[in-house]
Amino acid sequence: MKKIIFVVGVLCSLPVFAQQQETSPEHENQENPQNELKEVVIHGNRIRIPFSQATRDIQVVTQEQIKMLPAKSINEVLSYISGVDVRQRGPFGTQTDISIDGGTSEQTILLINGVKMIDAQTAHNMMNIPIPLSAIDHIEVLRGPAARVFGINALTGAINIVTKKERHSSITAIAQAGSSFKQKEEGDGSGIYAGGRAEVSANFGNENQSHLLSLAQTNYNGQRYNSASKNTRLFYNGEIDLDINNKLQAMAGYADSQFGANGFYAAPGDRNSEELVKSSIFSLSSRHQWGDFMISPRISNRYGEDDYRYFKDDLSRGRSIHYTNALMLELNSSLHTNIGTLGFGWESRLETINSSNIGEHERDNHGFYTELRSQVGERLTGSAGVYANYNSVFGWQVYPGLDLAYEINERWTLSTSIGSGQRIPSFTDLYLDQRPGNIGNELLQPEDAWNYEGNITYQKSALNLQVGYFYREITDFIDWVREDASEPYSPVNFGDNTTQGIYARIQQNFYLKNNQSLRYRLSYNYLDPSIRSSEGIQSKYVLESLKHQFIAGISYGIDNLSLQVENRWLQRELANAYNVTDIRVNYNWQKLLFFTEVTNLFDAEYTEAGAVPMPTRWFSLGLRFELNKF
Repeated sequence: MKKIIFVVGVLCSLPVFAQQQETSPEHENQENPQNELKEVVIHGNRIRIPFSQATRDIQVVTQEQIKMLPAKSINEVLSYISGVDVRQRGPFGTQTDISIDGGTSEQTILLINGVKMIDAQTAHNMMNIPIPLSAIDHIEVLRGPAARVFGINALTGAINIVTKKERHSSITAIAQAGSSFKQKEEGDGSGIYAGGRAEVSANFGNENQSHLLSLAQTNYNGQRYNSASKNTRLFYNGEIDLDINNKLQAMAGYADSQFGANGFYAAPGDRNSEELVKSSIFSLSSRHQWGDFMISPRISNRYGEDDYRYFKDDLSRGRSIHYTNALMLELNSSLHTNIGTLGFGWESRLETINSSNIGEHERDNHGFYTELRSQVGERLTGSAGVYANYNSVFGWQVYPGLDLAYEINERWTLSTSIGSGQRIPSFTDLYLDQRPGNIGNELLQPEDAWNYEGNITYQKSALNLQVGYFYREITDFIDWVREDASEPYSPVNFGDNTTQGIYARIQQNFYLKNNQSLRYRLSYNYLDPSIRSSEGIQSKYVLESLKHQFIAGISYGIDNLSLQVENRWLQRELANAYNVTDIRVNYNWQKLLFFTEVTNLFDAEYTEAGAVPMPTRWFSLGLRFELNKF
């Protein structure tokens, strides 16, 4: 309670000392390597701000950076971002869990253009989204509890995927195919393991409107027995200017994935398991401006189907079918005043599930928020807010937060934040009946967290350096546990989970003679988790978080030729470290980009989730065609 009173007090006192925010040209560094991001507007915040003015630790990956990476899916792009833990059960976008800074996948939320992709059944399905890489404008990664910005389940961070909204016509087409050149295992067909993808994103636009339509397909026959996958993605995003002050926006998408689930959940018994996951999203919103006041209503819906077949050749037993739906209603607004920019609004989320082993359930969630962003003096920028949440099962809760950034001089910036968050138990946590393996717990309570963070940034010419520390405390931490192997796993509020971590990032660009360029980036994360709980209990998930994460990337370009090398060295709690190196070579010729990739160059053996060995060395060739402004 003292923490809440402190932050609310700061929120109330901030306007007294505030002045209208201004950006001083003399403080802008024209040689800053982040210049390409200065025009990027952070959509993840309800008060939209330029990237260069962010007071939180927000990492942004642009479309230009994405298309140079040795990545075939959004999952693989995220694996190169500091602090993000990507745990895939297969390549080409097969089921993936995403977490941030040692949290669980249930404690991180994913958004598409600000629309939440929370799956009330399980976070395993959160990444079943309809977005191909060619449709992305940029990706925002916000670390730390963000309840005041995003509401429930943003306990350790949030990832917002922002799609293209170009006011001209363009088309991008990508085709890629590759193989490990290893023979299939007996019973998995003949030939070698191989896969490929094809995607097309077309934008039709002019000065008054933009319409993006994307279609993507991947087919992959696996890297081991029963690991094949097939993914289809269809996506539309449109924006129309009704006049200078009024806009209409619409978004719709469909994703269909089918994959062999060997080792996903219950190895070795699930050797012949299969899973089919479908999801669809729809959103309709508008944006209206009257002088300094903006208001934006939105209605959106996410529907999901999950069909898990423990015996894919015998559907009469071991089959679980789930249907979930989330209807979301929002009203966001902001007002520019002499003391800063005030954001306030409301949102409701109505969730339902109809499941063969979870049952039929529904619950409602309603949230109200206010946030103020202001300039205090010439060098101090502050953002403070409160989010009040009501859940029809768990009642009321309030989440305050505060961010401050102090510009020491033109090169050094000191930032700090304190924030809170909550994770609502999923329907699986509460009601699953999958005996003898797993059983839910209707007595579960939500997880609550407080996070304290500080970092310092140095920026000079083409060099950018950041070092930070955070401390997070989660009360009523949820984990699936059992006392011995004769009992089913069941979720309990396991105890208090504290995590402290340090992180450091550096990147630098060199522009050399004769049309040459050289860039490098390094990042390191260290996490030290601690669990206060009962002894003698077997935990299912708690000891799987990352302890060390070191990511290094280097790129070299000369004329139309470029080389990108990415290296990841990771170690999880109670597990051996592993190192994965990926490489990509690109050649531009007019409107074509030819590329070749080698992933897992040194043939490392490792797993990221379940009992699923990840692919060994993989070779691929690809072609990208781009036609802009026609």
